[in-house]
Amino acid sequence: MERAELLARCSDEPGRITRLYGTHAHASASGTLAGWMRAAGMSVGRDAIGNVIGRLEGERQDAPALLLGSHFDTVRDAGRWDGTLGVLVAIAVAEWLPAAGRRPSVPLEVVAFADEEGTRFGTAFLGSAVLAGRFDEADLGRVDAGGVSLRDAIREYGGDPTALGAAARAPGSLAGYVEVHIEQGPVLDESDVALGVVSAISGQTRAALRFSGVAGHAGTVPIELRHDALCAAADVVLAAEALSRETPGLVATVGRLTVLPGAPNVIPGSAELSLDVRHPEDAERAAAVSRLRERATEAAEARGAAVEWEELLDQPAVVCDAALSERMAQAVEGAGVRPATLPSGAGHDAAIMAAIAPVAMLFVRCADGVSHHPDEAVAEADVALAVDALAAFVEDFAP
Repeated sequence: MERAELLARCSDEPGRITRLYGTHAHASASGTLAGWMRAAGMSVGRDAIGNVIGRLEGERQDAPALLLGSHFDTVRDAGRWDGTLGVLVAIAVAEWLPAAGRRPSVPLEVVAFADEEGTRFGTAFLGSAVLAGRFDEADLGRVDAGGVSLRDAIREYGGDPTALGAAARAPGSLAGYVEVHIEQGPVLDESDVALGVVSAISGQTRAALRFSGVAGHAGTVPIELRHDALCAAADVVLAAEALSRETPGLVATVGRLTVLPGAPNVIPGSAELSLDVRHPEDAERAAAVSRLRERATEAAEARGAAVEWEELLDQPAVVCDAALSERMAQAVEGAGVRPATLPSGAGHDAAIMAAIAPVAMLFVRCADGVSHHPDEAVAEADVALAVDALAAFVEDFAP
């Protein structure tokens, strides 16, 4: 808990927590985490993207390693626990093992992923994508709001953009990846359950929609002669809400809407919106996306407008490994908690790591389900249970 407070001070903005990839605050947090890993007796290094990785040797040094961790970058004006909790719980377990005279059966590694949120460059899962060999080199040309490219940011951070491919872990080199994370939702809190074992990570589709109509005078153009781009966009906003209500497990969200010319006495000639669609089952998500795309076309045609649809992300759903999840459930029960089982609606590094290793996740309840916000909070007792459960999982782990 104290370490989370210390990391919260590593921020790009005074008075709030903002820690973006490659910044001075991010580098400070990286050094602090590396120091805690070394103090736990781990050998520590940074890879080409800046992931911090600590390692404890196991009884079988040549065996595939068990990897624990999460990310340490944040969104803007963040809370203290998203990502950070998983790294700190993993370090706590790595500290406990030698202190208790225990040694893992296989090498134990702890990773602090350098970037998961993608806030600075729009590159979600940057750290885990490199480790899993899924980094797209075209992203090196992305630029931030200040015009700095990702390629240059990696260099300035002490990384090597030419060595990202070599930083990938080979399939079979990891016995598993386990991530502890706050739930970021209200299910556990509403159920008064401290810990939950994640069954699956929902797939995501993100799209940008651009409606083009005709701007005109708000007082002189009759309703029946208008080509209102905002009204067409509004149809999609409400269709996303309605489809979510009638489809179990589906959440479709419009989080950004830009209207031009943007004057109170001018008919909107242009409307751009973001669309985020998630579901634990890819077939259901694909069907929802198809329906919303059809609705967008119908809404535009009904008003004599046009619509462009640009798909930005298509992240498949990931089912957590059944054997690892069962072991995690047993460890949670051993800590005195009857675990809930629930899917994750948020994306996590575990979804990327599943490409090269079996994965499991442990959720810790957060107060009122609040996340990506300064009010993000966890109870110390719940964190202690998470440490106990993960320690038991690691102690009993044998591939």
